[in-house]
Amino acid sequence: MKNLIDDLIKIAFEAGEEIMKVYDTPLQVEYKEDKSPLTEADKRAHMVIYKRLQEISSFPVLSEEGKDISYNVRKKWEYFWMVDPLDGTKEFIKRNGEFTVNIALIHKNRPVAGVVYAPVLDVMYYGGEEIGAFKLQNGSEIKLDGKKERSVYKKSVTVVASKSHLNKETEEFINQLKNYFDEIKTVSVGSSLKICLLAERKADFYPRLAPTMEWDTAAAHAILSAAGGKIYKYSESSDLKKTDNFPELEYNKENLLNPYFVAIGPDVY
Repeated sequence: MKNLIDDLIKIAFEAGEEIMKVYDTPLQVEYKEDKSPLTEADKRAHMVIYKRLQEISSFPVLSEEGKDISYNVRKKWEYFWMVDPLDGTKEFIKRNGEFTVNIALIHKNRPVAGVVYAPVLDVMYYGGEEIGAFKLQNGSEIKLDGKKERSVYKKSVTVVASKSHLNKETEEFINQLKNYFDEIKTVSVGSSLKICLLAERKADFYPRLAPTMEWDTAAAHAILSAAGGKIYKYSESSDLKKTDNFPELEYNKENLLNPYFVAIGPDVY
């Protein structure tokens, strides 16, 4: 697993280099059928990642930029790569730096390894079932997993919310947390960095009560799981003190749209 992660880190760095070549030039933005934006950076990163993944394994690749693969074909895959070559295209267009390269290895509908790279911030998160979770920044590697001892119940929690998708349902979820915790803080950040904040214990909850696709979450999901956190399917009847019984997000469904979910960090309870 460690050798595999090392390969993924190199691939993510290379994709990030291609993105930055476009980031520093006047942007030309196209729009896909669903009205979501697409840039030359998305295309370049996709080409690099697809080519390099084919060099290191025989696993198929499912990418946002190559998503039209029949479910009759996909459902037979035991292992495959799930890729978002540029997660947070809106953040990329705004040039706020909060976009990422996401690469995940899926095994039997579960993300078992992943890397998330923010090229402008020069921050790499990565992790897997056998190695744990890590953050690489300024040449320093920080291990993210491992339980912290708590002598008392946590009274204050931080909720990370989307800059672009803060809706009524999310506001109601934040209000619901007041039944469980004395103080609720909020922080906003773009792309899959939201889930990574939970992995490094800078936030505790990320409710996403709005549409996302599987490639938006898979890589960061693998990292959060390796750090001891969880992403579970959410409904209004969910008891936030009994999350161990909630089903986690699954991948490679016939419909690649994620259900509403809540990500919860390690050591919240």
